[in-house]
Amino acid sequence: MPSASPSGVDRRVFLTSLLGASAAVAGLSGCAGRSAAADSATASTAPLAAKVPAGTSLKIASYLGQQQLQFKLAKLPKLPFTVSSWLNIGAGPDVINAFRAKSLDLANNAGIPPIQAQFQGFAAKIVAIDITRKPNYLFATKPGSDIHTVADFKGKKLAFSQGQAQGVVLLRALKEAGLSYDDVRLVPLTSNQFLTALQSGQVDVAPLANTQVPAYLQQYGAKGARTITTDVVDLLNLLWAPQAVLDDPAKAAAIAAYIPQWARGQVWQWEHPDVWNEEFYVKTQNLTLAQARGITRLANKPLFPPSWDEAIKWEQETADLLAQGGFVKKTDVSSLFDHRFEGLAAQAVPEEYRK
Repeated sequence: MPSASPSGVDRRVFLTSLLGASAAVAGLSGCAGRSAAADSATASTAPLAAKVPAGTSLKIASYLGQQQLQFKLAKLPKLPFTVSSWLNIGAGPDVINAFRAKSLDLANNAGIPPIQAQFQGFAAKIVAIDITRKPNYLFATKPGSDIHTVADFKGKKLAFSQGQAQGVVLLRALKEAGLSYDDVRLVPLTSNQFLTALQSGQVDVAPLANTQVPAYLQQYGAKGARTITTDVVDLLNLLWAPQAVLDDPAKAAAIAAYIPQWARGQVWQWEHPDVWNEEFYVKTQNLTLAQARGITRLANKPLFPPSWDEAIKWEQETADLLAQGGFVKKTDVSSLFDHRFEGLAAQAVPEEYRK
Protein backbone atom coordinates (compact mmCIF):
# COMPACT_ATOMS: atom_id res chain seq x y z
CA MET A 1 0.00 0.00 0.00
CA PRO A 2 1.28 3.50 -0.75
CA SER A 3 2.04 5.69 2.22
CA ALA A 4 -0.41 8.40 3.16
CA SER A 5 0.23 12.02 2.29
CA PRO A 6 0.62 14.54 5.12
CA SER A 7 -3.01 15.52 4.68
CA GLY A 8 -4.00 11.93 5.48
CA VAL A 9 -5.21 11.09 1.97
CA ASP A 10 -3.93 7.96 0.24
CA ARG A 11 -2.06 9.11 -2.84
CA ARG A 12 -4.19 7.01 -5.17
CA VAL A 13 -7.21 9.01 -4.05
CA PHE A 14 -5.77 11.73 -6.29
CA LEU A 15 -7.00 9.67 -9.21
CA THR A 16 -10.56 9.80 -7.96
CA SER A 17 -10.50 13.52 -7.35
CA LEU A 18 -9.05 14.29 -10.76
CA LEU A 19 -10.75 11.85 -13.08
CA GLY A 20 -13.99 10.81 -11.44
CA ALA A 21 -15.04 7.69 -9.65
CA SER A 22 -15.71 5.58 -12.70
CA ALA A 23 -12.27 6.23 -14.18
CA ALA A 24 -10.68 5.57 -10.81
CA VAL A 25 -12.37 2.20 -10.48
CA ALA A 26 -11.18 1.26 -13.94
CA GLY A 27 -7.68 2.48 -13.16
CA LEU A 28 -7.35 0.60 -9.89
CA SER A 29 -8.76 -2.64 -11.21
CA GLY A 30 -6.29 -5.40 -11.87
CA CYS A 31 -8.58 -6.71 -14.58
CA ALA A 32 -8.44 -3.33 -16.35
CA GLY A 33 -4.65 -3.42 -16.27
CA ARG A 34 -4.59 -6.91 -17.78
CA SER A 35 -7.07 -5.80 -20.45
CA ALA A 36 -4.81 -2.90 -21.45
CA ALA A 37 -1.84 -5.26 -21.66
CA ALA A 38 -3.83 -7.63 -23.85
CA ASP A 39 -4.90 -4.79 -26.15
CA SER A 40 -1.30 -3.67 -26.46
CA ALA A 41 -0.11 -7.19 -27.22
CA THR A 42 -2.57 -7.49 -30.09
CA ALA A 43 -2.06 -3.97 -31.44
CA SER A 44 -2.00 -3.58 -35.19
CA THR A 45 1.47 -3.57 -36.73
CA ALA A 46 0.27 -3.38 -40.31
CA PRO A 47 2.21 -0.94 -42.49
CA LEU A 48 0.63 2.48 -42.79
CA ALA A 49 -1.36 3.07 -45.96
CA ALA A 50 0.40 5.29 -48.48
CA LYS A 51 -2.82 7.19 -49.20
CA VAL A 52 -5.64 8.32 -46.95
CA PRO A 53 -8.90 6.71 -48.13
CA ALA A 54 -11.61 9.09 -49.30
CA GLY A 55 -14.16 9.98 -46.65
CA THR A 56 -11.74 9.63 -43.72
CA SER A 57 -12.16 12.06 -40.85
CA LEU A 58 -10.51 12.75 -37.52
CA LYS A 59 -11.54 14.59 -34.36
CA ILE A 60 -8.45 16.49 -33.20
CA ALA A 61 -7.71 18.42 -30.02
CA SER A 62 -6.30 21.87 -30.69
CA TYR A 63 -6.15 23.62 -27.33
CA LEU A 64 -6.85 27.36 -27.71
CA GLY A 65 -6.97 26.83 -31.47
CA GLN A 66 -3.19 26.94 -31.78
CA GLN A 67 -2.77 24.27 -34.42
CA GLN A 68 -5.53 25.54 -36.68
CA LEU A 69 -3.98 29.01 -36.54
CA GLN A 70 -0.50 27.62 -37.25
CA PHE A 71 -1.83 25.83 -40.32
CA LYS A 72 -3.64 28.95 -41.52
CA LEU A 73 -0.79 31.40 -41.03
CA ALA A 74 1.85 29.04 -42.41
CA LYS A 75 -0.33 28.37 -45.46
CA LEU A 76 0.36 24.66 -45.24
CA PRO A 77 -1.10 22.27 -47.83
CA LYS A 78 -4.65 21.13 -47.27
CA LEU A 79 -4.94 18.00 -45.15
CA PRO A 80 -5.93 14.89 -47.18
CA PHE A 81 -8.81 14.12 -44.82
CA THR A 82 -11.60 15.93 -43.03
CA VAL A 83 -11.19 17.30 -39.52
CA SER A 84 -14.75 16.74 -38.36
CA SER A 85 -14.11 18.77 -35.20
CA TRP A 86 -11.31 20.72 -33.56
CA LEU A 87 -11.86 20.27 -29.84
CA ASN A 88 -10.63 22.85 -27.35
CA ILE A 89 -9.23 20.22 -24.95
CA GLY A 90 -5.76 20.37 -23.45
CA ALA A 91 -5.66 18.93 -19.94
CA GLY A 92 -4.59 15.29 -19.80
CA PRO A 93 -7.54 14.05 -17.67
CA ASP A 94 -9.99 15.76 -20.04
CA VAL A 95 -8.29 14.21 -23.06
CA ILE A 96 -8.46 10.72 -21.54
CA ASN A 97 -12.16 11.17 -20.80
CA ALA A 98 -12.73 12.36 -24.38
CA PHE A 99 -10.84 9.34 -25.71
CA ARG A 100 -13.03 7.06 -23.61
CA ALA A 101 -16.18 8.75 -24.91
CA LYS A 102 -14.91 8.32 -28.50
CA SER A 103 -15.34 12.05 -29.04
CA LEU A 104 -11.63 12.57 -29.78
CA ASP A 105 -9.19 10.73 -32.07
CA LEU A 106 -5.89 12.58 -31.68
CA ALA A 107 -4.50 14.86 -28.96
CA ASN A 108 -1.45 16.95 -28.18
CA ASN A 109 -0.16 16.48 -24.62
CA ALA A 110 2.95 16.03 -22.51
CA GLY A 111 4.42 12.71 -21.40
CA ILE A 112 2.38 11.99 -18.30
CA PRO A 113 -1.18 11.53 -19.68
CA PRO A 114 -0.27 8.38 -21.67
CA ILE A 115 1.20 6.89 -18.48
CA GLN A 116 -1.96 7.79 -16.60
CA ALA A 117 -4.12 6.24 -19.30
CA GLN A 118 -2.10 3.04 -19.15
CA PHE A 119 -2.53 2.94 -15.37
CA GLN A 120 -6.29 3.25 -15.83
CA GLY A 121 -6.32 0.37 -18.29
CA PHE A 122 -7.09 2.50 -21.34
CA ALA A 123 -5.11 1.52 -24.44
CA ALA A 124 -3.56 4.44 -26.31
CA LYS A 125 -0.24 5.10 -28.02
CA ILE A 126 2.19 7.91 -28.78
CA VAL A 127 2.62 8.68 -32.48
CA ALA A 128 4.82 11.80 -32.61
CA ILE A 129 7.47 13.41 -30.40
CA ASP A 130 8.71 16.98 -30.00
CA ILE A 131 11.58 17.35 -27.51
CA THR A 132 11.49 20.23 -25.01
CA ARG A 133 14.89 21.45 -23.81
CA LYS A 134 13.88 24.47 -21.71
CA PRO A 135 11.34 24.63 -18.87
CA ASN A 136 7.76 25.25 -19.94
CA TYR A 137 6.65 25.85 -16.37
CA LEU A 138 7.59 28.20 -13.54
CA PHE A 139 6.59 27.76 -9.92
CA ALA A 140 4.40 30.66 -8.84
CA THR A 141 3.74 31.58 -5.23
CA LYS A 142 0.58 32.96 -3.69
CA PRO A 143 0.48 36.70 -2.92
CA GLY A 144 2.38 37.60 0.23
CA SER A 145 4.47 34.45 0.16
CA ASP A 146 7.88 34.11 1.83
CA ILE A 147 8.90 31.25 -0.50
CA HIS A 148 11.99 31.96 -2.62
CA THR A 149 13.45 28.53 -3.51
CA VAL A 150 12.25 24.98 -4.00
CA ALA A 151 13.83 24.13 -0.65
CA ASP A 152 11.26 26.49 0.89
CA PHE A 153 8.48 24.17 -0.36
CA LYS A 154 8.98 22.04 2.76
CA GLY A 155 5.78 21.97 4.79
CA LYS A 156 3.90 24.01 2.20
CA LYS A 157 0.73 23.28 0.22
CA LEU A 158 1.57 22.56 -3.40
CA ALA A 159 -0.91 22.33 -6.27
CA PHE A 160 -0.54 18.89 -7.80
CA SER A 161 -2.16 17.39 -10.87
CA GLN A 162 -1.31 13.71 -11.09
CA GLY A 163 -2.40 13.31 -14.69
CA GLN A 164 -0.74 16.37 -16.21
CA ALA A 165 2.70 17.68 -17.11
CA GLN A 166 2.60 20.10 -14.17
CA GLY A 167 2.50 17.12 -11.82
CA VAL A 168 5.68 15.49 -13.05
CA VAL A 169 7.49 18.84 -13.14
CA LEU A 170 6.66 19.28 -9.47
CA LEU A 171 7.76 15.75 -8.56
CA ARG A 172 11.06 16.16 -10.40
CA ALA A 173 11.69 19.53 -8.73
CA LEU A 174 11.10 18.00 -5.30
CA LYS A 175 13.48 15.15 -6.09
CA GLU A 176 16.21 17.56 -7.24
CA ALA A 177 15.79 19.56 -4.02
CA GLY A 178 16.07 16.42 -1.89
CA LEU A 179 12.50 16.69 -0.61
CA SER A 180 10.30 13.64 -0.13
CA TYR A 181 6.57 13.57 -0.78
CA ASP A 182 6.01 13.52 2.97
CA ASP A 183 7.92 16.79 3.36
CA VAL A 184 5.15 18.70 1.57
CA ARG A 185 1.38 18.78 1.29
CA LEU A 186 0.20 17.88 -2.21
CA VAL A 187 -3.20 19.39 -2.95
CA PRO A 188 -5.04 17.50 -5.74
CA LEU A 189 -6.22 19.93 -8.41
CA THR A 190 -6.32 20.14 -12.19
CA SER A 191 -4.24 22.81 -13.89
CA ASN A 192 -7.24 24.96 -14.75
CA GLN A 193 -7.78 25.38 -11.00
CA PHE A 194 -4.23 26.47 -10.19
CA LEU A 195 -4.68 30.22 -10.67
CA THR A 196 -7.78 30.39 -8.53
CA ALA A 197 -6.09 28.28 -5.85
CA LEU A 198 -3.10 30.65 -5.77
CA GLN A 199 -5.24 33.78 -5.70
CA SER A 200 -7.34 32.47 -2.82
CA GLY A 201 -4.40 31.09 -0.82
CA GLN A 202 -5.69 27.52 -1.09
CA VAL A 203 -2.15 26.57 -2.09
CA ASP A 204 1.22 28.20 -1.48
CA VAL A 205 2.76 27.21 -4.80
CA ALA A 206 1.55 26.05 -8.21
CA PRO A 207 3.44 25.29 -11.43
CA LEU A 208 2.18 27.70 -14.09
CA ALA A 209 2.78 27.51 -17.81
CA ASN A 210 5.08 30.18 -19.20
CA THR A 211 2.07 31.60 -21.05
CA GLN A 212 0.25 32.25 -17.75
CA VAL A 213 3.06 33.87 -15.81
CA PRO A 214 3.17 37.43 -17.25
CA ALA A 215 -0.51 38.10 -16.56
CA TYR A 216 -0.32 36.56 -13.08
CA LEU A 217 2.67 38.66 -12.04
CA GLN A 218 1.14 41.79 -13.50
CA GLN A 219 -1.88 41.30 -11.25
CA TYR A 220 -0.26 39.95 -8.09
CA GLY A 221 3.45 40.79 -8.26
CA ALA A 222 2.95 44.01 -6.31
CA LYS A 223 1.17 41.96 -3.64
CA GLY A 224 4.14 39.68 -3.03
CA ALA A 225 3.58 36.93 -5.57
CA ARG A 226 6.70 35.75 -7.37
CA THR A 227 8.00 32.96 -9.59
CA ILE A 228 10.71 30.42 -8.85
CA THR A 229 12.78 29.25 -11.80
CA THR A 230 14.24 25.75 -11.98
CA ASP A 231 15.99 23.75 -14.67
CA VAL A 232 13.33 21.02 -14.56
CA VAL A 233 11.88 20.32 -17.99
CA ASP A 234 8.89 18.36 -19.15
CA LEU A 235 10.78 16.76 -22.01
CA LEU A 236 7.96 15.52 -24.20
CA ASN A 237 5.44 17.39 -26.30
CA LEU A 238 3.63 14.61 -28.14
CA LEU A 239 0.71 13.43 -30.20
CA TRP A 240 -1.17 10.33 -29.08
CA ALA A 241 -4.30 8.43 -30.01
CA PRO A 242 -6.49 5.59 -28.72
CA GLN A 243 -5.46 2.13 -29.83
CA ALA A 244 -8.89 1.63 -31.37
CA VAL A 245 -8.26 4.63 -33.63
CA LEU A 246 -4.81 3.39 -34.60
CA ASP A 247 -6.24 -0.03 -35.44
CA ASP A 248 -8.42 1.63 -38.09
CA PRO A 249 -6.21 1.68 -41.25
CA ALA A 250 -7.90 4.79 -42.66
CA LYS A 251 -7.58 6.80 -39.45
CA ALA A 252 -4.00 5.63 -38.96
CA ALA A 253 -3.17 6.87 -42.46
CA ALA A 254 -4.81 10.21 -41.68
CA ILE A 255 -2.74 10.58 -38.50
CA ALA A 256 0.40 9.80 -40.50
CA ALA A 257 -0.56 12.60 -42.89
CA TYR A 258 -1.28 14.99 -40.03
CA ILE A 259 2.04 14.56 -38.21
CA PRO A 260 4.20 16.37 -40.84
CA GLN A 261 1.77 19.31 -40.82
CA TRP A 262 1.89 19.41 -37.02
CA ALA A 263 5.70 19.57 -37.12
CA ARG A 264 5.83 22.19 -39.87
CA GLY A 265 3.28 24.34 -38.06
CA GLN A 266 5.46 24.47 -34.96
CA VAL A 267 8.54 25.31 -37.01
CA TRP A 268 6.65 28.13 -38.69
CA GLN A 269 5.58 29.53 -35.31
CA TRP A 270 9.18 29.44 -34.06
CA GLU A 271 10.47 31.21 -37.17
CA HIS A 272 7.79 33.94 -37.14
CA PRO A 273 7.55 35.11 -33.50
CA ASP A 274 6.39 38.63 -34.29
CA VAL A 275 3.47 37.44 -36.40
CA TRP A 276 2.55 34.80 -33.84
CA ASN A 277 2.67 37.26 -30.97
CA GLU A 278 0.22 39.55 -32.72
CA GLU A 279 -2.09 37.00 -34.31
CA PHE A 280 -2.30 34.54 -31.40
CA TYR A 281 -1.38 36.08 -28.07
CA VAL A 282 -2.67 39.60 -28.70
CA LYS A 283 -5.68 38.94 -30.92
CA THR A 284 -6.96 35.66 -29.48
CA GLN A 285 -5.58 35.54 -25.90
CA ASN A 286 -6.01 39.25 -25.08
CA LEU A 287 -2.42 39.70 -23.89
CA THR A 288 -0.39 42.83 -24.41
CA LEU A 289 2.38 42.77 -26.96
CA ALA A 290 4.93 43.06 -24.14
CA GLN A 291 3.43 40.02 -22.40
CA ALA A 292 3.43 38.10 -25.67
CA ARG A 293 7.10 38.88 -26.25
CA GLY A 294 7.88 37.71 -22.72
CA ILE A 295 6.26 34.37 -23.45
CA THR A 296 8.04 34.01 -26.78
CA ARG A 297 11.41 34.61 -25.13
CA LEU A 298 10.78 31.54 -22.96
CA ALA A 299 9.59 29.39 -25.86
CA ASN A 300 11.24 26.14 -26.89
CA LYS A 301 12.69 25.59 -30.32
CA PRO A 302 10.80 22.59 -31.74
CA LEU A 303 12.93 19.46 -32.06
CA PHE A 304 11.67 16.30 -33.74
CA PRO A 305 14.13 13.43 -33.19
CA PRO A 306 14.39 10.74 -35.87
CA SER A 307 14.78 8.20 -33.06
CA TRP A 308 12.52 7.97 -30.02
CA ASP A 309 15.16 6.39 -27.76
CA GLU A 310 15.59 9.49 -25.57
CA ALA A 311 11.83 9.95 -25.31
CA ILE A 312 11.29 6.34 -24.23
CA LYS A 313 14.01 6.61 -21.60
CA TRP A 314 12.52 9.82 -20.20
CA GLU A 315 9.02 8.38 -20.21
CA GLN A 316 10.23 5.35 -18.26
CA GLU A 317 11.96 7.59 -15.71
CA THR A 318 8.71 9.52 -15.31
CA ALA A 319 6.67 6.36 -14.82
CA ASP A 320 9.19 5.13 -12.24
CA LEU A 321 9.01 8.44 -10.39
CA LEU A 322 5.22 8.21 -10.22
CA ALA A 323 5.41 4.60 -9.07
CA GLN A 324 7.88 5.49 -6.32
CA GLY A 325 5.34 7.95 -4.95
CA GLY A 326 2.55 5.40 -5.07
CA PHE A 327 0.62 7.32 -7.74
CA VAL A 328 0.67 4.50 -10.31
CA LYS A 329 1.81 0.90 -10.44
CA LYS A 330 5.29 0.20 -11.76
CA THR A 331 5.06 -0.31 -15.49
CA ASP A 332 7.04 -0.71 -18.70
CA VAL A 333 6.27 2.23 -21.00
CA SER A 334 7.78 0.79 -24.17
CA SER A 335 4.35 -0.42 -25.28
CA LEU A 336 3.10 3.19 -25.28
CA PHE A 337 4.95 4.04 -28.52
CA ASP A 338 3.65 3.12 -31.97
CA HIS A 339 6.89 2.92 -33.95
CA ARG A 340 5.12 2.88 -37.30
CA PHE A 341 5.05 6.69 -36.97
CA GLU A 342 8.63 7.14 -35.75
CA GLY A 343 10.56 9.58 -37.92
CA LEU A 344 7.58 11.07 -39.77
CA ALA A 345 7.87 14.42 -37.98
CA ALA A 346 11.65 14.54 -38.41
CA GLN A 347 11.39 13.87 -42.14
CA ALA A 348 9.07 16.85 -42.54
CA VAL A 349 11.40 19.52 -41.13
CA PRO A 350 14.89 20.84 -41.87
CA GLU A 351 17.90 19.22 -40.22
CA GLU A 352 18.26 21.93 -37.55
CA TYR A 353 14.90 20.89 -36.09
CA ARG A 354 15.79 17.21 -35.74
CA LYS A 355 18.30 17.27 -32.86
